[in-house]
Amino acid sequence: MRNIRLLLQYEGTRYQGWQRQESSSNTIQAKLEQLLSKMCGEPIELQSSGRTDSGVHAKGQVANFHTDCQLTPEEVLAYCNRYLPEDIAVVEVREVSPRFHSRLHATGKAYRYQILNSRIPDVFLRRYAQEIEEELDVAAMRRAAEFLTGEHDFRSFTSSKKGNKPTVRRLDEIRIEKKGALITIFFRGNGFLYHMARILAGTLVEVGMKKRAPESMEEVLKAGDREQAGRLLPAKGLTLVEVYY
Repeated sequence: MRNIRLLLQYEGTRYQGWQRQESSSNTIQAKLEQLLSKMCGEPIELQSSGRTDSGVHAKGQVANFHTDCQLTPEEVLAYCNRYLPEDIAVVEVREVSPRFHSRLHATGKAYRYQILNSRIPDVFLRRYAQEIEEELDVAAMRRAAEFLTGEHDFRSFTSSKKGNKPTVRRLDEIRIEKKGALITIFFRGNGFLYHMARILAGTLVEVGMKKRAPESMEEVLKAGDREQAGRLLPAKGLTLVEVYY
């Protein structure tokens, strides 16, 4: 049986996240599995590098599936992009080792969160950036990011209620760039907890609004309490940029 690896892009605006749901077929996984099953003439189950929430986008999602289908990677690529909706695309297809697993073998991920820091709306960014009118102190946000970089217990930065799941993660980089009114926060690390990137972004925004001091990040990390971190920013500003192996 062959193992096929897909590199995917999607705009998550109109979908209920990545994961297949019993109550809805309007997910990225469901759309892809339906198409791949028809293409291969057999039931297909996709494994992904991880779930993205409702409204979250992806530029570099990775998924894989096992099949007896004999279509070449080029034929799979052409078929998928011919029949997928316009907000989902397959960027690359290749055959990999039978043991490859897109989630279990991932060593890290990169996300970006975009903020339109302006009183003037931008209609071309309305689906991809969160609008914040109050001017943000980017220098203060960068200082706060220094306290969050490295290996920490990020229990304060997750919405997960499961107390038995390990919450220690390593953030290799938090980079904040400002170009005109657009602020982009890049996160790169060995793994992310449920809602972690969006809560980190929300906490950094509160620093930028001068509601928190950059140095307070140490106390938030030590608290291990979700209530001590900032708000969960909306999904539309978040994009999964790349998965590392």
